[in-house]
Amino acid sequence: MLRRDLLKYGKISAITALGAAVFGLKLDLTQADNIIAALERQIPRAMKQAKIPGLSLAIVKNDRIVWSRGFGVTSTKKSQPVSDRTVFGAASLAKPLFAYGVLKMRERGQIDLDTPLTKYTAKPYIKDPAIAKITARMVLSHTTGFPNWSGNAPVWIERTPGTKFGYSGEGYLYLQRAIEEITQTNLQEWIDRNLLVSLGMKDSSYIWEDKYRWMAVDGHDRAGKAIATSKPKKAISAGSLRTSAVDYARFLLGMMQPGRDMYDPRLTQDSIKEMLRPQIKINPQISWGLGWGLESTPEGDYFWHWGDSGTQKSFTIGSLEKKIAIVILTNSQNGLKICPDIVKNSLGGKHPAFSFPMIRY
Repeated sequence: MLRRDLLKYGKISAITALGAAVFGLKLDLTQADNIIAALERQIPRAMKQAKIPGLSLAIVKNDRIVWSRGFGVTSTKKSQPVSDRTVFGAASLAKPLFAYGVLKMRERGQIDLDTPLTKYTAKPYIKDPAIAKITARMVLSHTTGFPNWSGNAPVWIERTPGTKFGYSGEGYLYLQRAIEEITQTNLQEWIDRNLLVSLGMKDSSYIWEDKYRWMAVDGHDRAGKAIATSKPKKAISAGSLRTSAVDYARFLLGMMQPGRDMYDPRLTQDSIKEMLRPQIKINPQISWGLGWGLESTPEGDYFWHWGDSGTQKSFTIGSLEKKIAIVILTNSQNGLKICPDIVKNSLGGKHPAFSFPMIRY
């Protein structure tokens, strides 16, 4: 994006390790140019120090993507530069996008968030009778009682559904099964038709696409060794999303720009508010909504999520009130180490989300 686009939204604060916050007070063009130039110099330095070969980010303000940029290379095995369209494994950033689609189904009367999912499936997902208590709301707020992952073992219920927060990818797999039975289609076809196309996410998919051979990054371990990216053949609602920074920013725009009614592909304002309403409190500053982590700060409330596939890590955060959001995608096991500074210096403020105990730096 053009640097002058930041002029309307700039805010300058003390320059820190990654530059300065750039949204809020108006700047003249020279100041905006200087801030972006500083970020463009300092982000690569931070990446080098943290051994992060490649990073792509995009920032949304109001109704537009005001800045996007790629840094570094897609793999240490080759010199292809990262762009804002480079495709990364976004891991759990898949969850809020899937949740957005589920809320759209709710608007259209296809699913009720508080009806047990057993009502939508031909047979119970597991034999435990407690499965009859689990609803879509519990899945999206991580209160199913399922473990995060069961590995190769059949999934089990660890605690009474609806009583306690317990982050669970398994819950998303269960809801995916229900959605596929309701729609009589597989997740990838449903996600393509109802989300990716309508949101303009042309480079995104929950399965591997042949064009990604030229667009996708390799992952990298702590030492910077390249690890070939996985190529999912089956869509997994909890974590198989392949996307670019600009594409995911288009989804964030969907969070900022509510639709008019159930026929609009975007969620209505009421549905977005429900998505971002705290469903269960984790600590005084962090709650969980429907698909999103939520944080409460002196500067306002934010929605957020992180992604971690081991050798590719990502983070996104935004404020509905301020109409601002950022997505950061990296191709490194070290990728989250520099995200707090990037967020601080683009959105400003302190963000308790980075203290969430499941985030591994």
